[in-house]
Amino acid sequence: MVFTIVIAICFIVMAVAMIAIALTVKKVTATVARVEESVEPLIAKLNQISVQGKEISVGLTEVTGNLSTATRYLAESTELIKEEVAELRQVVTSTAITARDKVELVSRTIDRTQMQVTNTTDFVQHKIVEPAREIAAVMAGVKKGLEVLFAPSPKQIDRVYVEEEMFIG
Repeated sequence: MVFTIVIAICFIVMAVAMIAIALTVKKVTATVARVEESVEPLIAKLNQISVQGKEISVGLTEVTGNLSTATRYLAESTELIKEEVAELRQVVTSTAITARDKVELVSRTIDRTQMQVTNTTDFVQHKIVEPAREIAAVMAGVKKGLEVLFAPSPKQIDRVYVEEEMFIG
């Protein structure tokens, strides 16, 4: 009974841990998705600005040097943003791998615990319950044997006993 309660508590703790891990992974995933959504329009806008800068540089040779410098800065910013997104993706991937490993660990723990419970139950059945039944059966037989052995001898039928007198009235 105590083992069952301990196992039930362990399963509850493991379930709570799994829910906490799932919620954390969900929050991280949502955060990364929001970051990607906010970065993608910025990258698209930066690319558009870069294209426009190149078109203007063709038409305006006097401003070519200034615009190429600005375009270079924008490209570097875009590259920095891409690197940050790549790092965020790596963090999400690492978190997902860790979460998967933890789920596998919890699954193996549950399987191991279930196997231990089964083995313990089988051990108790074979080493305690079955011998206890056999001892109880032997004791019941010994008890009946002792009752028969020490039972008072039956009364003789050839004489009359006081408590059995017949009253004829």
